[in-house]
Amino acid sequence: MTNERPWLAHYPEGVPAQIDTSQYASVAAVVEEAFERFRQRPAFANFGKTLSYGQVDELSRQFAGYLTGVLKLTKGDRIAIMMPNVLQYPIALFGALRAGLVVVNTNPMYTARELRHQLEDAGAKAIVVLDNFAATLQQVVEETGVKHIITTGIGDLLGAKGVLINFALKHVKKMVPAYHLPQAVRFNDALSQGASHPLPKVQLGHEDIAFLQYTGGTTGVAKGAMLSHGNMIANMMQAGAWVGTNAKPGEEVVITALPLYHIFSLTANGLVFIRLGGLNWLITNPRDMPGFVKELKESNFTALTGVNTLFNGLLNTPGFAELDFSRLHLSLGGGMAVQRVVAERWKKVTGCTLVEAYGLTETSPAACINPLDLKDYNGSIGLPIPSTDVAIWSEEGQPLPQGEVGELMVRGPQVMKGYWQRPDETAKVLEPSGWLHTGDVARMDEKGYFFIVDRKKDMILVSGFNVYPNEVEDVVMQHPGVAEVAAVGVPDEHSGEVVKLFVVRKDPNLTVEELKQFCHDNLTGYKRPKIIEFRDALPKSNVGKILRRELRDEKKVAAG
Repeated sequence: MTNERPWLAHYPEGVPAQIDTSQYASVAAVVEEAFERFRQRPAFANFGKTLSYGQVDELSRQFAGYLTGVLKLTKGDRIAIMMPNVLQYPIALFGALRAGLVVVNTNPMYTARELRHQLEDAGAKAIVVLDNFAATLQQVVEETGVKHIITTGIGDLLGAKGVLINFALKHVKKMVPAYHLPQAVRFNDALSQGASHPLPKVQLGHEDIAFLQYTGGTTGVAKGAMLSHGNMIANMMQAGAWVGTNAKPGEEVVITALPLYHIFSLTANGLVFIRLGGLNWLITNPRDMPGFVKELKESNFTALTGVNTLFNGLLNTPGFAELDFSRLHLSLGGGMAVQRVVAERWKKVTGCTLVEAYGLTETSPAACINPLDLKDYNGSIGLPIPSTDVAIWSEEGQPLPQGEVGELMVRGPQVMKGYWQRPDETAKVLEPSGWLHTGDVARMDEKGYFFIVDRKKDMILVSGFNVYPNEVEDVVMQHPGVAEVAAVGVPDEHSGEVVKLFVVRKDPNLTVEELKQFCHDNLTGYKRPKIIEFRDALPKSNVGKILRRELRDEKKVAAG
């Protein structure tokens, strides 16, 4: 069998071929082990406030007590968490998991339309939402099955300083739109109410669902990937084995700038580093690059995960190159392709190789990672991690020999159970034999390193977030002045790609500004088109299907 897995011969020293997931029954068990083992160590830091593992244990225990003792939620109920990286996030997350609930991670930037779909689809009974985004929830909550709302302000766990922060955000910076949710309970009140209820005794196993992690999938309608406790434990242990002796338990400080509601950050930072007793330094607004650099200066960081645009942004921010990188030993890039020029510059400035990894929401997320002792950027997504098989298949579903280009297929204990209540969609991507279709086109070299050649289909990748042309087109077609539309990705130096629309007008007076405003009202920021071009006609196949590929190719010809 080994010759079918050439990568095993090139594994970093000490990394096993297989992992044993039987030592933990659930994600909650992993977290509770860390609480015991690293009780006095710092766990999360944000806005100058640090919580120890013991404190996170106590607060998440209170939150679990509130969910089960007061709200009477039971094992398997879905709870949405709609927050950026603030201290309340891990408390709500771990509290929900300890209560046996299924966590539905919700992007705070969702429009009302997107939020309604997700809450309805997941059948969420409760939601924890940051004040800044509660106005969006107010618009749709009546149309969903959500019974319980917990609201919180950025400063709620920051003591006296937090009161000032909350006041400034609301009244000075005007960053909290007014909302009216009379049934809502404040997060801190929920904690005090939960304190008098015991931590529920919930029997959880590998088959139980831990997360409904929503992803567009190639059809464009957001679907919930069912990630079980078994999936998450597997990926945590796979990545943990890969990190191996590169990380020292109880000594790591990982910069968590990608939102924890994104699967990459959730697993890599929120879980792998928790198991190591690391300190997650939460960055609430990484777009404020000068502020981000200031945080880095104070943090004494040892590890940083991010997407290409984040690394590129830091490199272009004054003051970054002057930071102390002496403790930095892990820079991990995922979510989108790492560009060679960014990786080379990162190495030059920090002295630390930017290691690329590859994964999907459907694989919890890691499938391939480059060796962490990589000397230089190699353009590869790395080697399959322990207990993971990766293969290249032809269009006909046959394995292809080394060097051939085809669809990247993944099989392993981290592969999702399927899409929530969508057996038809699940059947499209999951083979009965356990192989997952990634929709990416790749090849493997003789050492077992994989290289992404292109994205299959037409997905657009904006700063590591998937944008599905179907969804954008569906929304734009709702504008009465639009006859036809095609959305494609065009290269962008800041975000990798941006969305470009080609539109045939129904109303000859429709303007670019008007259409951009319509998109602004109906789509999250990263999905909004940056460029709109009006056309008299769009290229079509003989069956009338709009050929996005031709529009993309004509861009390249024009650019070339």
